Amino acid sequence: MKFVIQRNQLMESVQDVMKAISSKTTIPILSGMKLEATTDGVKLTGSDSDISIESFIPTEENGIVFVENIEPGSIILQAKYFPEIVRKLPEQTVEIESDEQFNVTIRSGSAEFNLNGQDPQEYPQLPKLHTENSFELPIDLLKDLIRQTVFAVSTSETRPILTGVNMVLRDEKLHFVATDSHRLASRTIPMSDITSEVTFKNIVIPGKSLNELNKILEDSQDKIEISVTENQILFRTKHLYFLSRLLDGNYPETSRLIPEQSKTNVVIDAKELLHSIDRASLLAKESRNNVVKLMTKDGHTIEISSNSPEVGKVLDEVKVDSIEGEELKISFSAKYMMDALKAINTEKVKILFTGAMRPFIIKPGSEEEEILQLILPVRTY
Repeated sequence: MKFVIQRNQLMESVQDVMKAISSKTTIPILSGMKLEATTDGVKLTGSDSDISIESFIPTEENGIVFVENIEPGSIILQAKYFPEIVRKLPEQTVEIESDEQFNVTIRSGSAEFNLNGQDPQEYPQLPKLHTENSFELPIDLLKDLIRQTVFAVSTSETRPILTGVNMVLRDEKLHFVATDSHRLASRTIPMSDITSEVTFKNIVIPGKSLNELNKILEDSQDKIEISVTENQILFRTKHLYFLSRLLDGNYPETSRLIPEQSKTNVVIDAKELLHSIDRASLLAKESRNNVVKLMTKDGHTIEISSNSPEVGKVLDEVKVDSIEGEELKISFSAKYMMDALKAINTEKVKILFTGAMRPFIIKPGSEEEEILQLILPVRTY
């Protein structure tokens, strides 16, 4: 195998593929990175058996040549060293060559590295998913769906199913839902152009996989294809193939958690509320769960406060656009509330309270986007 490649393109692909490679793998060959050269270009593969990522660098695109002088072949490289080597090479082009004994030579400018490679035949074959069950989304919309939900997955392994995001596609709508049983984040988008045969109910994608995918994908209007089989999900763009296993088990029915009616409704500037809670949480950091208290005062103000007996207390007033319904005092996790407000990312938010000890809902001030954040209050008395 032999080829000459642009270092920047190689570095980008290496960084993407490294996100799937773990040094703690039980299958030794998976601690390596697979390089495959064909007449079309160079493909890099990394996998930890939960996530597999393939990144493809075409020989040329839009008239720019990325790879040349190709002699087809493949090799497994030690992922521990290869990325650092590529990063520190002196020139913009890199020549990579391997012989029959899997010895690899990497040359760039005055530098030459010799690495021991491994037999590519030993690398497990990635399943090629070609299923009827697939649909397409613009990449930036998928990134929004992930960003607005994935932070609410559980970090505890006591209920593994909650460490993932539930993806449901039915009735021409795509839903993403995440909950750690103290809070819930959901986002729904219309999917009118989809064939009605494609439906998914109990697809639970590990939060870790979605976080990695979100980091790799660049904001763009291009489409990403999403395919699902029994226990895996594939996200595919022009040059990227991202495969993740799905979580086993049934995702809880979360619609029951969402209160039907509310007793106190507040419409407020999201940024002002976020900054106020951020300030109040400064003194609550020491306490175990960073709790702040919200109290309605009159028709146009709420009071945000926190009290840490050993540190001190803070009190802040925020003007609201409107308050309807009963007076209210409620305590909640500052972190959860700040996460929710950042995820919604609209100028105004609407908060629907159902009493001091019932879950409350945060929505965008305007109704056009179906984003919903739900938080369970904290008992402080």
